[in-house]
Amino acid sequence: MKVVIQRVSKAEVKVDGEAVGKIDKGFMIFFGVGTGDTDADCARLAEKISKLRIFEDENGKTNLSLKDVSGQILSISQFTLLADCSHGNRPSFINAAPPQEANRLYELFNSELRARGLHVETGIFGADMKVTLLNDGPFTIILE
Repeated sequence: MKVVIQRVSKAEVKVDGEAVGKIDKGFMIFFGVGTGDTDADCARLAEKISKLRIFEDENGKTNLSLKDVSGQILSISQFTLLADCSHGNRPSFINAAPPQEANRLYELFNSELRARGLHVETGIFGADMKVTLLNDGPFTIILE
């Protein structure tokens, strides 16, 4: 699994011109599932994300979690995070999980985040999505 987390002031995802997910302050999460990824990986990453302290406190130190700032999550499935560009100029996606398994784990990941008391908005798995976001910082973290 590969997760890209961006701290945002706001984010939105549209499908066919219609907003399907929208948040204010929080995390924009791009979520990629690889072959061999498991339910336990989803739980481990959700736990880490729920406790990740990347928001500034009153002293300007990154000491606050998503819950501390009443933040939200916009979670987008993105198989292209598993791209292998080591040979040639055209990415290979051989390491990405098959769509049915990737969708199952994406849904489980979002459920794991919600089970930890987080508000999660999502895109639509497999759809052509248009994502807009306003980076805060920018502050970007990659978890695997």
